[in-house]
Amino acid sequence: MVEARSITPRSPRAALEPDRMPEPKRPSARARHPIIVAGSAFFTLVLLAAFAAGVAFTVGKQRFESPGPLAEDKIVNIPQRVGVRDIADLLQREGVIDQPWVFIGSVWVRKAHGELKYGEYLFPKQASLHDVINVISEGKVIQHQLTVAEGLTSEQIVARLMENDVLTGNIKEIPKEGSLLPETYNFTRGTSREQIIQRMQHEQRRMVQEIWERRSPDLPIENPDQLVVLASIIEKETSKPEERTRVAAVFVNRLKQRMRLQSDPTIIYGIVGGKGSLGRPITRSDIDLKTRYNTYVIDGLPPGPIANPGRASLEAAASPARTKELYFVADGTGGHSFSESLDQHQKGVARLRQIEAQQKDASGAEPQPALRSSGTPAARPAPPRTLQLQQMPAFAPQQRTQ
Repeated sequence: MVEARSITPRSPRAALEPDRMPEPKRPSARARHPIIVAGSAFFTLVLLAAFAAGVAFTVGKQRFESPGPLAEDKIVNIPQRVGVRDIADLLQREGVIDQPWVFIGSVWVRKAHGELKYGEYLFPKQASLHDVINVISEGKVIQHQLTVAEGLTSEQIVARLMENDVLTGNIKEIPKEGSLLPETYNFTRGTSREQIIQRMQHEQRRMVQEIWERRSPDLPIENPDQLVVLASIIEKETSKPEERTRVAAVFVNRLKQRMRLQSDPTIIYGIVGGKGSLGRPITRSDIDLKTRYNTYVIDGLPPGPIANPGRASLEAAASPARTKELYFVADGTGGHSFSESLDQHQKGVARLRQIEAQQKDASGAEPQPALRSSGTPAARPAPPRTLQLQQMPAFAPQQRTQ
């Protein structure tokens, strides 16, 4: 049984009047203070800004790390003295990025304004903004290569530098013969040709000094300059690494015995100089031609190098093989046969003649002269000259070395 609630009896008049509700509490004067109101509004704005920043950070981070628009690897050259906005516009034009303002904002957030470096860059396929900024700020510029072959003259090397369209600037003058080190050099786009020349000269001086200090004690040469001269002749005489020290020994032995070197490449250099190639076989008149470099008519070494030798030839000149060989002649296979006596050498010449005759019979055409390391046709020794060379005072019977 539900207990009935007691009802306080009211008079008819009181029952007709509405109930009075309590008045709401008014905020205190302190709560209505302008500073409090401003602080509350500021706090609200801070919360909204933090929320917006969080959203922006999340979206920006996603765009920063998401794959970019590049469909394939792309090379872009960023010039010197350009701002972040210019870089962003360039990258957008090249298709590396599609949102330049996100790029600018990312650079600003990372405080990388001063780290962006000019140069030629390779951006990988679908590179993200993170990847793009890292590549530029770390200066990962493309490295180009220039390989200078051993045995080229300084004039030929300068011509190759001028042909390279990645390098810039002119070369004031042809460097001294033998002063450049043949090697593979790395460089970036915009490097000047003079800078490459200076590097080659610096490396040559360093290497020559290093090798000269380790030379054999009984070399018949007096200074590093003569070492370079001898090495340049060795370089032009053979392209086979295993022959270099034996070729060096032949020339060193001849110098010790005061025999003329009789090297064909010195004939060519005496005629054409830095051009390097005679363009035809050596003739009898070339052999007899008196030039400062022709070692058939001068004693000892020529006055300067005839090419720019590489490390291997410099080392061979400084540490030749321990042999008594005085002659070498082409063997018909690209190499040479070496001998200690004139009689042995003449037999080698006869074998070469036989090989040439067989080639002529097989092809029906005149065989081509044997090629030297430089690719310049070497004169084939004529038998009469081999047997009838005049003997000079204080010299052993002369015989052309090939």
